[in-house]
Amino acid sequence: MATVVVVHGIAKQFLGPQTLQGSIAPAVVDGVRLAEGPSLAVDDVEVAFYGHLFRKPGTKGTSQSPPADPFEAQLLQAMWAQAAKNEPDRIPPPPDPSETTKAAVPRFVQRAFLALSRSRFTARNPDRFMMGVLAQVRRYLTEPDLREEVQRWVAETVTSDTRVIVGHSLGSVVAYEALCAHPEWPVTTFVTIGSPLGIPNLVFDRLRPRPEKGTGAWPAGVNSWTNLRDAYDVVALVKELAPLFGNGPHRIDDIPVHNGWEAHAIEHHLTAKETGAAIAAGLTT
Repeated sequence: MATVVVVHGIAKQFLGPQTLQGSIAPAVVDGVRLAEGPSLAVDDVEVAFYGHLFRKPGTKGTSQSPPADPFEAQLLQAMWAQAAKNEPDRIPPPPDPSETTKAAVPRFVQRAFLALSRSRFTARNPDRFMMGVLAQVRRYLTEPDLREEVQRWVAETVTSDTRVIVGHSLGSVVAYEALCAHPEWPVTTFVTIGSPLGIPNLVFDRLRPRPEKGTGAWPAGVNSWTNLRDAYDVVALVKELAPLFGNGPHRIDDIPVHNGWEAHAIEHHLTAKETGAAIAAGLTT
């Protein structure tokens, strides 16, 4: 039975739980070991897999249409703006949103992907990766049936032995909502990495349960929540989550990490000493 459950992020629809296990579990073990935490084996780590729910039946490859949905275009605009702010020497700023009409969307998307290809955010296939980010975040937050199915697959992974849940990228949103929905779980430690939880309007304000007066609910049962983010990660658009979530004495510990060229990569996050320390703390309490 796994003491640590990792909820993966976007663009995993062509993989599987064992495929991801092969890279994620050793990365968790390495991070905890680097932090001089308690002994942890790969069998103590399990991936909560839901990627197959985003795979289109009867299709191959990752080709998708450019985002035309207003949600996706708005999210792409925000990510491009943040990337330009992070790396002004590499990335030009995006056009004013008022200049982007429906007719101009394809050209805008091409320019955004070209700009982001220069970013530390993602070093490989920025167009495919970004379309995956945009479409899967939108679908999870706007399609109730899909949302429920994702939650079901995650819930089936958590057992009476689980003490730590780690959520990466979209998986941090999924994990947050799962923890809020299951206060009976024995999980005491929540670790978010590369999280878009704080993005206003598009993500934060669509969470379940809904934030009240600008404050998101604190997952009942969770005593410790650590949020790790790379400065160049444009999915983790809002770097400080502590001001957005709170419950009396509980407060998120926002910690920066450096992930090199691939700022958003899950393995880079998990092997960081800072991430290992956050997980280790949950295994010793």
